[in-house]
Amino acid sequence: MKLFRLLTLGLLIILSTSTSAKKLNILVVTGGHSFDHQSFFAMFDSFQNISYTELKHPEANLQLGTIDQKTFDAVVFYDMPKTISETEKESYYKLLKSGKGLVFLHHSQCSYQAWDEYKTIVGGKYHEEKNTPQTSTYQHDVTFAVKITDQKHPVTKGIKDFEILDEVYGNTEVLPGVTPLLTTDHPQSSKIIGWTHKKENSRIVYIQPGHDKNSWFNPNYQKLVNQAIVFVSKK
Repeated sequence: MKLFRLLTLGLLIILSTSTSAKKLNILVVTGGHSFDHQSFFAMFDSFQNISYTELKHPEANLQLGTIDQKTFDAVVFYDMPKTISETEKESYYKLLKSGKGLVFLHHSQCSYQAWDEYKTIVGGKYHEEKNTPQTSTYQHDVTFAVKITDQKHPVTKGIKDFEILDEVYGNTEVLPGVTPLLTTDHPQSSKIIGWTHKKENSRIVYIQPGHDKNSWFNPNYQKLVNQAIVFVSKK
């Protein structure tokens, strides 16, 4: 059954590639955290330059390692699994070695708390451990200002500072060496809320906002996500 699913998935991606030659073809990884599926993917449906295939946990990580990488341009992660096997880790290493572009959104930085290397891929970490100096925090339904650090960067080009209603994360770890793209001065949030960096051969972007449709239907957020996908897809 799993083999059939993988063959079917591969066929869908190949067909998508052949019918949308001028579009970017991406994989969107979900699972491990509940969300409004219809509203989230309505954002991707609005992207005229992008076609997507969804991979769902618990099989998503293994699928990432078996799909022909010539059939997709980038991977967007909107997932939050707790555990990962050594075999599943190999799928990430394969993506990085081949130089596939990776975009991580919102709660994806909370994944794999026990896998130390994961934060070096994302560029930061939300720490779930309780009652320690590193413990991260969250607050729903916060209106805050998003400040663009470099309006000439391909991810943020054409986007001015804007307000958004979303969930904020506080006391998160941001690794030195990343290039900040988005910041905020909200007291309940970490200052840097979006960045880019490179891991091995892959371009990587992380965007912290994205909890629900208040972000997904925000034109500035939509443009950020779209441009991040385009940016990481370029070699």
